[in-house]
Amino acid sequence: MLFFACVLLICLALPSALCASTADDEKAAQTDAILASADGVFNAMKAKDYPAIWRGLTLKSQKGIVKSVRKALDKTGIVNTDESVRDDFARGGELAQGYWGGYLVQFDPRSALDECTWNMGEIKKDKAEIILLHKKSENPAILKMYREAGAWKVGLDETFATRQMPFENSRFFHSPAKN
Repeated sequence: MLFFACVLLICLALPSALCASTADDEKAAQTDAILASADGVFNAMKAKDYPAIWRGLTLKSQKGIVKSVRKALDKTGIVNTDESVRDDFARGGELAQGYWGGYLVQFDPRSALDECTWNMGEIKKDKAEIILLHKKSENPAILKMYREAGAWKVGLDETFATRQMPFENSRFFHSPAKN
């Protein structure tokens, strides 16, 4: 009788132990996917692989960039559609080169990759946070990540909502008459 009671207890405990193990494995896999996605975008910045940067950003970030670039172009009298700007960024064209060239003058991805410790913050169903702490800083930066169409994307606009366009002086944003 004691044997059967022990077997029964083991059988009852086993599924919950397996579920906990499975949940831990899923969380670890999700954490790895989130970190790999952010790392991929920063490495794409480092390599100046503009189409890869674009693919790693959320739709909201992409829309914000398109809007900013269109505004800068409108000021110069250069007419472009949202679609043509989006297409240029997707293929790493002249607008993307001008934008990311200016952006990367202001932000060095090597700093995030080589001089920061990365820790996972809160993870929810479709959003997560990565806590980046630079070796010379007391205050961390919180990188916001979002799952879109099954893939984790960097929320550049969501993280740095107040960013300005430091690259408006780029030659790509001025009409030929002003250069």
